[in-house]
Amino acid sequence: MSDTIETRLAELGLTLPQAAAPVAAYVPTVEAGGMLYVSGQLPFIDGKLVTGRLGKDVELEQGTAAAQACGLMILAQVKAALGSLDRVERVVKLGAFVASTKDFTDQPKVANGASELMAAVFGDAGKHARSAVGVPVLPLGAAVEVDAIIAIRPA
Repeated sequence: MSDTIETRLAELGLTLPQAAAPVAAYVPTVEAGGMLYVSGQLPFIDGKLVTGRLGKDVELEQGTAAAQACGLMILAQVKAALGSLDRVERVVKLGAFVASTKDFTDQPKVANGASELMAAVFGDAGKHARSAVGVPVLPLGAAVEVDAIIAIRPA
């Protein structure tokens, strides 16, 4: 494990999951023009999908952990696509979708689970632009979904 980013993950006590296969007609990543576009990733913790809605049956802390799990799956997809996380030049943007009730307004706090992970792993290069949006339902009943745009170094 010579990758410096993977060493950083180990120092943080984090392990990348197996990159998930798509659940519909799309690919997990697309590389174009020095950017890697990562499809929305769902939150798996201990092999189980985190489901439910914030403001109803999922607590804020669970939602934040789910967003972090999405972030880890993004990193797993990046590694699968590029062969090494050290090719990441910068995390440009994250989009966080939070299944929530109409009166739940802490989507940004939920999204921090993924955002803080990127900053912890990549330092300043992990700080990014972001959207955090509440939605009534997500695929497979997931509580959170996060996608990413990442600037990459040439192979």
